[in-house]
Amino acid sequence: MNSSLSSTLLTWLKTLSRICGFETADSFPPGHPYARTHWDAAYFDIASDVKPDEIERRLCAAIGNTPSVFAYITNPTPRMQRALLNMIHDRLRRQPGAGATDLVLLLIHAYDSPHIVEAVPGLRALIRDTEHEATNPRVHAILELLIGTPRGIDVIDMPA
Repeated sequence: MNSSLSSTLLTWLKTLSRICGFETADSFPPGHPYARTHWDAAYFDIASDVKPDEIERRLCAAIGNTPSVFAYITNPTPRMQRALLNMIHDRLRRQPGAGATDLVLLLIHAYDSPHIVEAVPGLRALIRDTEHEATNPRVHAILELLIGTPRGIDVIDMPA
């Protein structure tokens, strides 16, 4: 078989497979505003034919059920970040003394990427400005920012 023909056929079969949903998606389709967002398909079973809005909804639901899966998303969308922020909020509301250090560390790690879209104004700068601090003061500074965030973002409303 001609190698050009087999290459074309293979490309066509891969495209058909993706369109039909036979593959597991690990990113938004090319050209999507959040095309740099990737996730580990082993943790999120999303067929390749699922629409982007539904993909994002499913990823946010997964974060809401098991916040630790946030670690398996690169360049999470602002909506995904807000899902994690809501989990931080819930944890602080249920156990004010227990804290949410592990979840804040997931957020800090996500901001290692220069391509992440900031979900809370000032968060990127604060994470960058505190990068040389110890973990507890750094987490505390980020929580202070989140506590001071307007309620419209629906992040944190615990007493200081």
